[in-house]
Amino acid sequence: GRASPPLAALSQVLRLERSRRTAIVFPLQKLERYLAPGTDTARFRLFQPGMAALQRAEALFRSDRGHPIDYVSSAVRTDHAPPAALPEVCFIGRSNVGKSSLIRALFSLAPEVEVRVSKTPGHTKKMNFFKVGKYFTLVDMPGYGYRAPQDFVEMVEAYLQERHNLKRTFLLVDGVVGLQKTDHIAVEMLEEFGIPYVMVLTKIDRASRGVLLKNVLEIQEFVKESTQGCFPQLFLVSSVEFSGVHLLRCFVAHVTGNLPTVEAS
Repeated sequence: GRASPPLAALSQVLRLERSRRTAIVFPLQKLERYLAPGTDTARFRLFQPGMAALQRAEALFRSDRGHPIDYVSSAVRTDHAPPAALPEVCFIGRSNVGKSSLIRALFSLAPEVEVRVSKTPGHTKKMNFFKVGKYFTLVDMPGYGYRAPQDFVEMVEAYLQERHNLKRTFLLVDGVVGLQKTDHIAVEMLEEFGIPYVMVLTKIDRASRGVLLKNVLEIQEFVKESTQGCFPQLFLVSSVEFSGVHLLRCFVAHVTGNLPTVEAS
């Protein structure tokens, strides 16, 4: 297997000086100081686990002999999917939003897990299932928009409506360009089906601070005004710098019922 990249493990992040550490673990909080005075930041801190919870979550994403993390199978229809035995989360987003790169970053402490990252947008044509020990399953869904598979709508709608063990859908949005027309269609689908979901802004290392702040505030306002099923806090991630990856692991562990109590720090 490949070696884990730097900052993939919390122990490496904890060696950094405090402000850099906070920026990696809680990237949303790093933006707070640039907001206008009086801006409501309550939705920046709804999910703010302490170090013990972050470490327990990380242990779930670290494979060993007694806790294998494996690619299970791919499916183009829900009746081809593995049994719905474990709590499940799925990741959806536009082609080229960085979905496979993020999943690879989440699984970076299990380098034997093969998450294919393509330079060609729309490479994921099937639903890919990854089993995390006996705890939960993570599903990489095909990208929508540019180069989406022809049967994307049927495949994804059927999955979202039929998969009774689905605990949360992670809707990935490009942090550089913000919400696009195709993202709004995905939001409408999730809202129509009553699926609980959360928005994740990717590629934050590529966005200037001004652009990122603008997109965060616009999307938070959209979530507040126009959605019912979306968790009010955004998650910001960089698969390159590992910003937000540790927090996202913790949220996945939490929504799949594997962190019964998440204490606030």
